[in-house]
Amino acid sequence: MAKKTVKKATKTAKKAAKQASAKKTAKKDAHHYDAQDIQVLEGLEPVRKRPGMYIGTTGSDGLHHLIWEVFDNGRDEAMGGHADHIEVTLLPGGYVRIVDNGRGIPVDKHKQTKVSALETIMTTLHAGGKFGGEGYKVSGGLHGVGVSVVNALSEHTTVDVHRDGGHYFQEYKRGKRKAAVRKVKASKLQGTIVNFKADHEIFESLEFNWKKIVTHLRQQAYLVKGMRISVFDAREHKGKLDVGKIFYFKELNLDVPSMSFYFEGGLLSLVKFYNQHQKPIHKNVFYTEKEIDDITVEISLQYVDDISPRLLAFANNTYNSEGGTHVTGFKTALTRTLNTYAKKNNLFKSGDDTFTGDDVLEGLTAVVSVKLPEIQFEGQTKAKLGSVEARGATETVFAEGFGAFLEEHPDDAKAMIHKVILAQKARKAAKAAKDSVLRKGALEGMTLPGKLADCQSRTAEDSELFIVEGDSAGGTAKTGRDRKTQAILPLRGKILNVERARLDRMLASEQIKNLVIAMGTAIGDVFDADKLRYHKLIIATDADIDGAHIRTLILTLFYRYFRILIEEGYVYIAMPPLYKIKKGKESFYVYTEEEKVKLLGKDADAVSVGSEEGEEESEEEGTGKKKGAKVSIQRYKGLGEMNAEELWETTMDPKVRVLKQVKIEDAAEADRVFDMLMGTDVASRKSFIQSNAKRANIDI
Repeated sequence: MAKKTVKKATKTAKKAAKQASAKKTAKKDAHHYDAQDIQVLEGLEPVRKRPGMYIGTTGSDGLHHLIWEVFDNGRDEAMGGHADHIEVTLLPGGYVRIVDNGRGIPVDKHKQTKVSALETIMTTLHAGGKFGGEGYKVSGGLHGVGVSVVNALSEHTTVDVHRDGGHYFQEYKRGKRKAAVRKVKASKLQGTIVNFKADHEIFESLEFNWKKIVTHLRQQAYLVKGMRISVFDAREHKGKLDVGKIFYFKELNLDVPSMSFYFEGGLLSLVKFYNQHQKPIHKNVFYTEKEIDDITVEISLQYVDDISPRLLAFANNTYNSEGGTHVTGFKTALTRTLNTYAKKNNLFKSGDDTFTGDDVLEGLTAVVSVKLPEIQFEGQTKAKLGSVEARGATETVFAEGFGAFLEEHPDDAKAMIHKVILAQKARKAAKAAKDSVLRKGALEGMTLPGKLADCQSRTAEDSELFIVEGDSAGGTAKTGRDRKTQAILPLRGKILNVERARLDRMLASEQIKNLVIAMGTAIGDVFDADKLRYHKLIIATDADIDGAHIRTLILTLFYRYFRILIEEGYVYIAMPPLYKIKKGKESFYVYTEEEKVKLLGKDADAVSVGSEEGEEESEEEGTGKKKGAKVSIQRYKGLGEMNAEELWETTMDPKVRVLKQVKIEDAAEADRVFDMLMGTDVASRKSFIQSNAKRANIDI
């Protein structure tokens, strides 16, 4: 018995020692770091682990980037002269089908990977014909990550390749092949068909935006002359679709939404498209295309009767929202060429200065596109071209072509120079007005507007500015607000439409001047976003037609003169409720008609909309007897109709309010829409209203 006790004690002691040793080792391992701690993710695992590194986001932009990435392969085939038709189709069940009639992805065995080249491209990062091989002279892939990333982020992908007299097929699940590449049958066709379904485990939503797709692909069609792009929305199609047999979807002749783009004029057609709602200053649209030192430069421009410049830049068909070296070269050559022509032809009047870069940009619509074998961008987003050689090539090609254009079209040249001279005079007048009102240093010393009820906080991150419609709503908002963080600025009536107003006229507007001073950023060339006093600029207008118009005028001001504030996410729209519904002793705020119907249920049609005094009870169908709680509905048409408590509860309380953040997903399209809605082209605006009238929610 004693031996057993000793043996047990020894065993317990050994166990305790082992646990102590394990704890000591664990403590040591917390500071331990060597090769065995390095995790190696094989194949496409890194993409699924960190998708944002490859497509930027798992939101809507990242989802649509899957389409762009597959499309770019066909587009690069077309840029190389190997394809002339690409088809994009949205299919039922969340699938997307993209077809090109290019050479077809190679299917023979790859020497390095020992598997089909198709499988290598689909399952290996940075594998393809665009990394130093002879497959492509110029490639425009945004991230250079290829179709393998699309495969990795899709729950199901299939690829059909038609080439070398055969039809080949391979299928994948979340980036991994289900079987080797197989030959289906003989085929006389040529090209590639990719079907993919984005993975719901990766993306926040799998809902594709038809308008976003059409806008992007239309732009791509302009950038590659002679390339036809067909787009189909077959998501609601009920019949069976054999997407592997039919090479071109258009042959099915389905009654589904579709678009087709083909532009022989390239960038010249694109400039005409953006100027369709503008009044041209000169008749002929300038266009040039030339290759120099293996860099192809393509530029088109036209001046219009407007004050805003529209300059779009592309490098290897990737949109560069922040410009880059090619834009620098273009601007330098534009300013120099116009100055040289004006001096040579004695178009400067006595006392006139030479044109500045701002003078020559006013009213200009221009598209600059360069294609380089080796391309460098600044930053991961590819928003700015960094290739140094692009500047010299752009400057040389444009100066030569534009100089010849001015000589060959003297009437157009004089019209351009006259436009620039007017811009120069306006710049000087605006500078004088700005110096008298917003000269540097004056803003800090200028007292805040008398109607501004400022907040107590001096930290911009914590502060909000409510821009409200009228003194009535302003008074209510001032009473109901949180004084510590919420400032209120009421605007009187409809502010100036700044779409065609110069800076000097804008600064003469008391309402705009009050808003600029309240924000603290100044305006024009002394604008400084870092001095913004509030990191939430909330537009709060009434839920009627006048309120919508005022909101549009304010958004026009922000878009044209404070666009960076929208891009940085500082601009919001308040969403006040449409109704206050009382059911018995309970009250509910309702923001949409759908919410109202859902809340009232069967009572929705039985209850009329009126004031709080007009309470009604629901009747039991067919009996005439009263049942249930009393129900009353109050319709809010203006913020001023609410008392301070209601306005706080519904529109201002950060815990429960609904705010819509204003975003610019497509700057060029936004620019075009603002031109149409706020400019002088009445016919286009009328057409737009007629076309979209059925979608309007009109409050009569």
